[in-house]
Amino acid sequence: MLIKDIQKFEDNRYKARAYMSYILIRNLPDRLPNIHLESVREALDKIAHDVSVFDALYILDNSGTQIENAITLEKKYERGAGEDRSSKAYFYRAVKLRRCILSDPYPSILNNELCVTASMPIYDDKENLLFVVCIDIKLRDILKLIQASNFEFSFLQFSRLVYFCFAAVLFVITCFLFQKGFLSLFYYHSVDIQKIFESTIAITLALAIFDLAKTIIEEEVLGRSRKEKTGIQKTMVRFLGSIIIALAIEALMLVFKLAVGDLSQMVYVIYLICGVTLLLAGLSVYIFAVKYKNNNVLETD
Repeated sequence: MLIKDIQKFEDNRYKARAYMSYILIRNLPDRLPNIHLESVREALDKIAHDVSVFDALYILDNSGTQIENAITLEKKYERGAGEDRSSKAYFYRAVKLRRCILSDPYPSILNNELCVTASMPIYDDKENLLFVVCIDIKLRDILKLIQASNFEFSFLQFSRLVYFCFAAVLFVITCFLFQKGFLSLFYYHSVDIQKIFESTIAITLALAIFDLAKTIIEEEVLGRSRKEKTGIQKTMVRFLGSIIIALAIEALMLVFKLAVGDLSQMVYVIYLICGVTLLLAGLSVYIFAVKYKNNNVLETD
């Protein structure tokens, strides 16, 4: 359950950060002359009413030390004054990026449940860092705040069901192709090169279709991380590779068949080989483009 929640948070992280940025920016004073601690406290009171599911609200000074005890909904959690939080990611990232940030999920020191921290730096009109305001929210609560509407949720479930049905049909086709390719090897007492080629083609296509169905289940039904950007690309390479192999085997089989038959039909074999060559060239361009794009993304990161 926790892994699923973390995955859902990562998929909707931009929504969560946008929501928390809106709450903090709307209420907190920033880049104004004469910003005092009291005005920040008043802003935290407003935030406490806007976000009623928070774990703790607290203020850090410009060195990362908590100024006073946290504002919480439970008295036993009102603590933390004087603690040094300068090494926490939610402090130094907010200061470095100079904007509201949302931390990764981590175990809360208050209740040991997974939580996230939204933090926002406050500057005066001379761009001097004064405070960093932080709000801790349980992971499950932040997911409730950003959950989709009922229609969007229902449509998502319907889409998953449709993808599952298509994947199931593809898996059935895989089973039929594998059965035909495997059992046909034992229907003949003598070695038949043509039947071996046909079995190889059937099994190769079965593998390609199975890989496609597997990718659909993982990415569209189970919701595999979108960060795994190479998943569908690998499937595309495998699928096209299997098709190319099957066509190449078919061309070789036709060569053997026509070599002892009508050589005038050999031109169609040449057409098929040219088609395989074009597919292979296209696949090479695709692999190069994907590799070039991934390298650019890594350099940007």
